[in-house]
Amino acid sequence: MKIFNRRFVVQELNYLFQFRETERLWHIPLLASLCTGIPLLIGYHFNNLSAGVLSCLSGLVILYFPLRSNLKDRMLSLLVCSFGFMISVAIGLLFSFNPIVSAFAVGILAISTHWIVLKFKINPPGSFFFIFVAAIASCMPHDLSIIPYKVGLVGLGTMFACLVALVYSLITMKDYQKSTVKPQKIDRTNYTYFVESFIFGCFIIISFLVGYAFNLHNPYWIPVSCIAVMQGANIRHIWRRSLHRIIGTLLGLILCWIILTISNSPITICISIISLQFIIEMLIVRNYTLAVMFITPMTILLAETANPYVQTTDQLIQARLIDISLGSIIGAIGGYAIYHQKLNYLAVQRIRKVRIKLKRAVSNEFNMK
Repeated sequence: MKIFNRRFVVQELNYLFQFRETERLWHIPLLASLCTGIPLLIGYHFNNLSAGVLSCLSGLVILYFPLRSNLKDRMLSLLVCSFGFMISVAIGLLFSFNPIVSAFAVGILAISTHWIVLKFKINPPGSFFFIFVAAIASCMPHDLSIIPYKVGLVGLGTMFACLVALVYSLITMKDYQKSTVKPQKIDRTNYTYFVESFIFGCFIIISFLVGYAFNLHNPYWIPVSCIAVMQGANIRHIWRRSLHRIIGTLLGLILCWIILTISNSPITICISIISLQFIIEMLIVRNYTLAVMFITPMTILLAETANPYVQTTDQLIQARLIDISLGSIIGAIGGYAIYHQKLNYLAVQRIRKVRIKLKRAVSNEFNMK
């Protein structure tokens, strides 16, 4: 047992510090930095940083850019994802009038989005950013009159990302025309997709409600961390991801404290966000812990830059540590529920039995008539 434990610890430590090789080009980090950074700088130039931040967030749609496909598929994928971003923000803003209603609205959106991602086998980041922008929007002040304005800003941000992707494709398209990617074979049924999506959405709702129950400011940090952890490939990966996220968060909060201490002006924060975005996209496929170390300060800067809640750096760091730790723990439990084979099997069997009973009831009623 002692040898097993030692091997397990050594294996986990190796994985923690492992720097994996990847075929991902540096182009994507550069595109991501442009699509998030330029709208942010435009907002700063016009003294409207809050608008710049919202357009900056919508620029993250570039991460759904499928490099290994033709021009038509590339642009169609980005346009569909852009429309999804706008719907997500609209739902978040529309139901933000009540915390409970907002939590269930985002949860239902999470169920639908996650089912679509599973059904059509959409590659990472999957449903993450759709729920991410919806969660942030759900914590904004409710005002029906400015919802079209904010959704319009999201639309502008996604349009700019699509324009950048089009120009990039026209320049580099010949390098990828012969590239093909074999789809992964996943032996799962529609019932399994629904069960997994339902569990996924339920834990998003729970994470929101926990944040509201503890009266935490900006409780969307909890579901965001919960989503990030639940997107692991299996139970072990989820628990490992949860641990690495907490470790990376601790390191990231220290980095964030340094940035906020040094940065005394909005322009330095904008430059920090652009730089962090590039570093994150370079690291995310190589070492998750290091990536989270930079994701933490970037997301905090994005969410808090134009937010009057920021009082002192110490208060902000402490609040985010609590939020992200809670979200990671809830996400680990949710991931266990998703990938627990017996629970999943029983749920699928129960749904099938209910469906059969409904069909029989409808058939009997039709025969009686």
